Amino acid sequence: MLQIKVCIGSSCHLKGSYDVIQALQAAIAQSGLQEAVELQAAFCLGHCMHGVVVQVGEQKLLGVQPEQVEKLFTEHILPEVSYPGSSTH
Repeated sequence: MLQIKVCIGSSCHLKGSYDVIQALQAAIAQSGLQEAVELQAAFCLGHCMHGVVVQVGEQKLLGVQPEQVEKLFTEHILPEVSYPGSSTH
C-alpha cells in the first residue's frame, strides 16, 4: 500500500494543508484507489518554509497547493500503485 503523508503543522496548515488533503481524498476516491493508497496527516515533515509538504512513499514534494493536486496525483501517485486486475503498475 502506498503511503501519502500531508503535513498539518502550523506553517503548512496556514498554507492550506487541509485543502490539499481534501483534494487528495477526492482524487483517491475518483480513481477507486482507497484500497491501494493510505492518506495520513503528519505533524511535521521538516520543510516548514516550503509547505505544504506532501510525502509520497519516500519522496517529499514541497510547496503543494490544492490546484496542483491533480497533476501531483497523475505524476507521482498513479505510477506508484498497481491497479486491480493488473500485473503491472
